[in-house]
Amino acid sequence: MEFLDFAFMQRALLAAVLIGVTAPAIGIYLVQRRQALMGDGIGHVAMTGVGLGFLLSTSPVWMAMAVSALGALIMELIRWYGKTRGDIALAMLFYGGMAGGVMLINLAPGGSTANLGSYLFGSLTTVSPSDVTAICVLAAFVVLVTVGLRRQLFAVSQDEEFARVTGLPVRALNLLIAITAAVTVTVAMRVVGLLLVSALMVVPVAAAQQLTRSFRATFVVAVAIGVVVTLGGTVTSYYQDVPPGATIVLLTIAVFIALTLLATPLARRRARAAAAVAGDPAECVIPGQAPAEV
Repeated sequence: MEFLDFAFMQRALLAAVLIGVTAPAIGIYLVQRRQALMGDGIGHVAMTGVGLGFLLSTSPVWMAMAVSALGALIMELIRWYGKTRGDIALAMLFYGGMAGGVMLINLAPGGSTANLGSYLFGSLTTVSPSDVTAICVLAAFVVLVTVGLRRQLFAVSQDEEFARVTGLPVRALNLLIAITAAVTVTVAMRVVGLLLVSALMVVPVAAAQQLTRSFRATFVVAVAIGVVVTLGGTVTSYYQDVPPGATIVLLTIAVFIALTLLATPLARRRARAAAAVAGDPAECVIPGQAPAEV
């Protein structure tokens, strides 16, 4: 446990825990809405915010949060009004955001590709005390939204028309989900990296769905998986000197594969049990007799 003696590892581990909680917490709503790649798009747009932060000599984290939130709002407007050309507009937004970020970082005083790499793929040593403060504030916002409004957000994510009929402000809630996703991307970029954060928002949820049947159970298990893999990936990155973002994502995928292999025989047992209860002649066999022909 000697890694805890280093201040940069203490900051990285705290950030990792917050990322492990917040990314699956908002990711479950994105998966429910079939917008699993939204986090990836927001990550591209957030690069422009990082570049502006370097260019204006302000905090890249807060600037990335502002720009990614604006980008998320534009994505929602395109989804509402984009019609047939919406996918092209989104593509230009994503790639323009990434290209703008690269350009602004290189134009900034002292900007370099090394700075860019730490934001794209994460870095343990670059998590500063000011970054931790920003991450804590933003993570608190994400938790308040995803837990405090879970019923309303679930209703909108499950069926927008039904939510509208019940009187929920559907558009406002959709915008809130988009902004919360943007904030989560900002929270995660210092450790996981902007290009990999989407995986941490989606894969733990997909892994949890292999074992759970209810929204609440999926939420809890996904967050637990997120915390375990972010902590495990951060510690592994320290000892093996490998990129933390890539390590965390690979661990997450490994957990997904392991739970899928575990869940397959369980699902077959449940199916056989359900068939027996339903009176399936292939499964309901009287002792001492052969199964009936089907």
